[in-house]
Amino acid sequence: MDQEQEGSSTTSVNFIQAIINRDLAESKNEGRVHTRFPPEPNGYLHIGHAKSICLNFGLAAQYQGLCNLRFDDTNPSKEEVEYVESIQDDVRWLGFDWDDRMFYASDYFERLYEFAEQLIKQGKAYVCDLSAQEIKEFRGTLTEAGQNSPYRDRTVEENLRLFREMRAGAYEDGARVLRGKIDMASSNLNMRDPVLYRIQRASHHRTGDDWCIYPMYDFAHPLSDAIEQITHSICTLEFENHRPLYDWVLESCNINPGPQQIEFARLNLTFTVMSKRKLRQLVENGDVKGWDDPRMPTISGLRRRGYTPEAIKDFCERIGVAKSNSTVDISLLEHCIREDLNQRAPRAMCVLRPLKVILINYPENQIEMLPGEINPEDPGMGTRDLPFSRELYIEQEDFMEDPPKKYFRLSPGSEVRLKHAYIIKCVDVIKDPVTGEVKALHCTYDSETKSGMPQSGRKVKGTLHWVSAAHAVPAEVRLYDHLFLKENPDEEQGEDFTMNLNPHSLEVLEEALVEPALTEAAPGNKYQFLRQGYFCVDEKSSATSLVFNRVVSLKDSWGKMKNK
Repeated sequence: MDQEQEGSSTTSVNFIQAIINRDLAESKNEGRVHTRFPPEPNGYLHIGHAKSICLNFGLAAQYQGLCNLRFDDTNPSKEEVEYVESIQDDVRWLGFDWDDRMFYASDYFERLYEFAEQLIKQGKAYVCDLSAQEIKEFRGTLTEAGQNSPYRDRTVEENLRLFREMRAGAYEDGARVLRGKIDMASSNLNMRDPVLYRIQRASHHRTGDDWCIYPMYDFAHPLSDAIEQITHSICTLEFENHRPLYDWVLESCNINPGPQQIEFARLNLTFTVMSKRKLRQLVENGDVKGWDDPRMPTISGLRRRGYTPEAIKDFCERIGVAKSNSTVDISLLEHCIREDLNQRAPRAMCVLRPLKVILINYPENQIEMLPGEINPEDPGMGTRDLPFSRELYIEQEDFMEDPPKKYFRLSPGSEVRLKHAYIIKCVDVIKDPVTGEVKALHCTYDSETKSGMPQSGRKVKGTLHWVSAAHAVPAEVRLYDHLFLKENPDEEQGEDFTMNLNPHSLEVLEEALVEPALTEAAPGNKYQFLRQGYFCVDEKSSATSLVFNRVVSLKDSWGKMKNK
C-alpha cells in the first residue's frame, strides 16, 4: 500500500488510487476520472464481477467522477437479452447506478468499422485467408517467431475491397478475417498480427442481422473506451499481456492521449469456480438449478441464498486491490455475511428434525405467551411473543439416550433450559415397539424457573430451542454446503472440474417447524434461527408454503482465525 499524507492523517491507498492521484496531480485528463464496468452479456455475473463493480463505481464516486455500464456485445452467438437484464439488476442491487450512461459496444459498430478501414488505408491491417488453424500454426510459440501470412502484403486497394465484401456478406464464416499488421516476431504473442474482425453470421440481440462481421474484443474494447472518453480502463490481470495491443490500437487510430489500461488481480475463491464458461456448463448440465441456484457464486445466486449487498461490498473492501493473483478463503466471505446479519436479522426458533416433548405436569389446555427478544444486538427491535404449551418439539439431535461425558443437552434424568421458557427434566422415553426408534419424551417442567423470574439459584448448562406443537408452522428448509469438495476445483491439470462436485451440497428438510410469527415472513426476509444459522425465505417460495435457504451456519472459522 502507498501512503499519502492528507493534513495530519495518513491514508492508505491501493496502487490504482496512487496512479489516479498522480494523474490528478499532473492535471492529466483535465482532472477527470471516468471508469467503466464492461461485462460481456454471455452469462450471469459472479462474485468476481462484484469486486470489479465495486472497484470501478467506487473509484468514480471517490473522485467525484463517472462510471459507465457498457456491454461488450461483440459475440452474438453467446449473448442474450436475459443476461443483459440480469447484469443491470445485479449492479443496481449492489447499490450502484450508471444514470444515463448505459452503452453497448454495438452502439459503435459503424465507427469501429470506420476505424478498421482507417487502419487498412494506413497499411496497418490486411485481409487474411488463412483458416483459424493455419493462423494458429503460423503464429509461432513463446520461443519461436511466427511466420508472415502469405496474404500479408496485399495492397491497400485489395484489402479495402475484400473487407467491404466481407461486410456485404460475400464470404462464408471463417473464410477471411481482418488482421492487424504488427510484428510476427514479437515476444508478445498478442502482437503477432492479431485478428481484428471475423465473419460470423449470427443474429445480434440489438442489431439483428445488420452485420455479418464482428470486431474482436481487443479491437473493440480500447476504441469503445476512447469513444466514451474513459480515463482509466481497469481490468483483471489476464489482460496485462494485451495492454501493448490496447495501446497499439489507440495509437494506430490516432487517439492520443487515450485511456490508460490498469490491471488488478482477479478474485479467486476457495471451493469455487470463477469462470462464466464453467458456470454455464453447470447450468446446462443440470448440476445446479439455474444461474440463481443458491449454491452458485453468481450475484443472483448469492442474493437468493440470502447474502446482502452490504456484506458483499464489505468483503470486496476487505480483500482489497492487489497486483498479483492469490486465492481468498471463502470463510472470509461467510464471516462478512455473519457480521452483517448478526446486527440486523431477527431471531427465531426453527426445529429442523422434530422430536416431540410432552410436559406431563403442565396443564393440558394452558397456553402461555412468553416474551423473547427479537435481536439482542439491537434492543430497540423489541420482543416477540412465543406460545408455550404442554406439547413441544425439540431437535432430535438434542436428545441422547446414552450420552457421553460433558453432554449438556437432554438425556434420561437430565435437565436443560428451554430458551425463553423453563427448565425441564426428562423422565421417560417413548419408543416405537417394533423399531425401537425414539418417538417422544416425557418431561416435567419446573414452574419456578420461567425466564426472567428468580430461579432460586438453580442453573443448568444446556439451553435448547423449541416450538409449541399446536402453534408450529411447517416449513421446508434447504441446507447448502460448498458446491465443490476441493479448495481449488481446477487444481489438477486435465481433470474434469465437475468430478469435484460435492454430492451433499444441498440437503432438503421437508418436515421442519418454525415459530408462528414466521407465517408473516416474505420472500427475501432473513432470520437467525437459534443455534442453527442464518436463513432467508427463498425468493421463489409460493404463497402457500414457506421455504428457507440457509445463508450460512453460525460457526465462524474466519472470525476464530482473526481473533487468535
